Amino acid sequence: MDKKRRSFLVGLAQAAAVSTVGGTLAAGFIEENKDKPLTLRPPGALDEKEFMKTCIRCGLCVDACKTRENIFVVDGEKKLTLELAKPGDDAPLGTPFFIARTNPCYMCEDIPCMYACPTGALTPDKCKNDKGEVAIDYAKMGVAVIDPSSCIAYWGLQCTACYRACPEIDKAITIEWRKNKRTGKHAYRIPIVHENACTGCGMCEEACVTEKAAIKIFPREVVLGKAGDRYVKGWDAKDQQRVKNASTKTTTHTGRSQESVLDNLNGGIKWDE
Repeated sequence: MDKKRRSFLVGLAQAAAVSTVGGTLAAGFIEENKDKPLTLRPPGALDEKEFMKTCIRCGLCVDACKTRENIFVVDGEKKLTLELAKPGDDAPLGTPFFIARTNPCYMCEDIPCMYACPTGALTPDKCKNDKGEVAIDYAKMGVAVIDPSSCIAYWGLQCTACYRACPEIDKAITIEWRKNKRTGKHAYRIPIVHENACTGCGMCEEACVTEKAAIKIFPREVVLGKAGDRYVKGWDAKDQQRVKNASTKTTTHTGRSQESVLDNLNGGIKWDE
């Protein structure tokens, strides 16, 4: 094989290798920048899709978190909440996030991370109550979810770690006393999460004593349902206000709804002869 032909083939192979590597890197970059629906964002964050459009990855919120006044120190280590996502983190590259199990939000009253944001990706509008008052207590970073099968309080053990760690104690988490029928002598002290008051700070998850936390924080849009305009709490004036402009002509269409009611009466039921 002459030198020119050999050089051509080597160059072709090298170009193919570079193209493959480049494609792999590009694909990895795109994957790292996709929406991650389970990512926990700082207080005041817009909904995930809007957040991804608005956040410029400047890191100012992370810097504000690192220089805040109320930094906790545990065993000589500073407890810093926010970090910018790096390759391999389960969050889009360069965006701020936190891991509730190890570094929850410590609920700074002045919310320095939110006010450091220059674009509105973190906005006071997401930390307001019904009266328009802005406070960290009204943040909705996520919501706590309890796994009853692994929560030892559901076993009958007297654990209230998540309840005592909650900064919105007796609002976001309350304790419900239930009779322990297994022993007939003791009581269960069951933690109950109230999503309307839960900020999603993650202090409960950090405090959970089980090997893998039995209470975890998830983004609200991932775990919370929506009743829709068809259903309303008749005893709740606020919920009635929610549906005051709802259409009364809403209908549900299914394959069965197109058939006669009589044709489907007791359908699928086998009666004893």
